[in-house]
Amino acid sequence: MATNPQENELGTAPVGQLLVRLAVPNIAAQIVNMLYNIVDRIYIGHIPNIGSQALTGVGVTFPIIILITAFSSLIGMGGAPRASIAMGQKHNERAEKIMGNCFTALIIISICLTVLFLLTQKQILMLFGASADTLPYALEYLNLYVLGTIFIQIALGMNGFITTQGKAKTAMCTVLIGAALNIILDPIFIFVFNLGVRGAAIATVFSQFVSAIWVVRFLTSSKALLRLRREYLRPELKQLIPVISLGLSPFVMQSTESLLSITFNISLAKFGGDLAVGAMTILTSLTQMISLPLTGLTQGAQPIISYNFGAKKIDRMKKAIRLLVTTAVAYATFCWLLTRIAPRLLVGVFTSDPELQTFTVWALGIYMAMVFVSGIQTSFQQSFIALGEARISLFLALLRKIILLIPLILILPNFFNDKLFAVFLAEPISDFIAAMSTMTFFLWRVRKIIANLQKPDLEKEI
Repeated sequence: MATNPQENELGTAPVGQLLVRLAVPNIAAQIVNMLYNIVDRIYIGHIPNIGSQALTGVGVTFPIIILITAFSSLIGMGGAPRASIAMGQKHNERAEKIMGNCFTALIIISICLTVLFLLTQKQILMLFGASADTLPYALEYLNLYVLGTIFIQIALGMNGFITTQGKAKTAMCTVLIGAALNIILDPIFIFVFNLGVRGAAIATVFSQFVSAIWVVRFLTSSKALLRLRREYLRPELKQLIPVISLGLSPFVMQSTESLLSITFNISLAKFGGDLAVGAMTILTSLTQMISLPLTGLTQGAQPIISYNFGAKKIDRMKKAIRLLVTTAVAYATFCWLLTRIAPRLLVGVFTSDPELQTFTVWALGIYMAMVFVSGIQTSFQQSFIALGEARISLFLALLRKIILLIPLILILPNFFNDKLFAVFLAEPISDFIAAMSTMTFFLWRVRKIIANLQKPDLEKEI
């Protein structure tokens, strides 16, 4: 089968140039996506008289929002690397089958999640730590947000297939269009139309709808190297099982973020009430400000690593991984310095309440004490995904949050007089242990991966 120019470029162009060209639009897209997710909280936190309570209420909905996003990653981040590997092996038809099956799976998942959360949202929010004061705001936001689940799944889940084709700028536009609309519409619906929290949800859903239309229109156009075709939309287990297997790692990483948020909220509500839960909402937002651009960097590197892995171009694969790790660590270190130098400035973006500001600045100093190691954790974790190493990637995803962080949140308060300090301390401890473990696992496993690629008679289909 003849290859296309983009495929040749992934396998022949200078790796450094490719990483810049693919990563920069992805980083820009994630920064815009960060605004997409955070701008609601910024505006809500500054609603006169009710800002702090409304911000805390919306914060309680995070576990559900994270879970919805996680399902898009289960399919999108499981399917896109496999499509890249198939392209590297010169099997474009198989890549299109993978993409078509992923699209159908996202539609089915969207319908199930929408029904589930509409029927159970009040009970779930109470379980997640909503109080009598914050529950009304949480319900106002979530009632409308859940209706846009199908648009979120398509926009986020299918956008990776655009990046996989080397069309990083087009993928960036998916997020840019939606985020720009959200930023414009939020103050109009919240303040001008006086819809408050409901206005923020309406703006978000409409923006995701437009992003989803953009993605589908591109993937069905002649500009796409891999196209959505009707004959490949029928679900096939032989296509979906490998996708879900690889996608389990990013799914667990995000869905356990939901469980983590629940654990934090329950513990903080117990020891510090709504003030501590409100601080956690801001800390979660700041964490996204750090992690989303890092995700953009790894998404830019993924097609290069996956393609050259599939093509057995070992030197290019290794160089891409080295560049990814170096850049990720440098970025994470810069973010850590920023949290040390200007914590009050960062917190002030989300609230003007002096009491909430003071408490959050104190909590930030503990919670983000080891954030500089996140570059190690994320870059090696995502490199495993790019190489199709589903089982190890899944274990490492479980390690930080399920094996380390959640137990520490529950155990550490038993050993400290300051219970809130103990809850926040769980984060830096788990960050460090997980990062060192991930790096060790990768350096051990990558030698075996390279040895297998060097075997001349190996014909392994990923």
